[in-house]
Amino acid sequence: MSEVEAFLTAEAEAEVVAAIQEAERLTSGEIRVHLEHTHRGDPLARAKEVFRLLKMDNTRERNGVLLYIAVHDHRFVILGDRGIDRAVPKGFWDSTRDLIQEHFKNGDFRQGILAGIRSAGEELQAHFPWTPDDQNELDNAISKN
Repeated sequence: MSEVEAFLTAEAEAEVVAAIQEAERLTSGEIRVHLEHTHRGDPLARAKEVFRLLKMDNTRERNGVLLYIAVHDHRFVILGDRGIDRAVPKGFWDSTRDLIQEHFKNGDFRQGILAGIRSAGEELQAHFPWTPDDQNELDNAISKN
């Protein structure tokens, strides 16, 4: 089994997808989690590339949020599209990163991912509440490379 496949158990993956669905239930925003083995360059640049590859920059309100994780490198980035980035309070991404990092430092990757999803979901709900014409624009499954 690859390091990416072993990063989360099947049960933990299902819990992450359920957390994404729950967070998106009350917002037009979109949340994705992407896992890959390694990226030797700048993790932020790679997260931006993955963001585009997953078509997260094509949401109607530009309110997608990506949690990018390079499993082997122990690096991660939480990245919001320009709509959500303009709406969140100053320091939001840093505080969310710190929340995730605290769990990751303790080896609890599942809980760190869930905490990041919940944090992003709360902000998305506050700034982009669900309306009857909203539809799920992006897949909720964890993407892997």
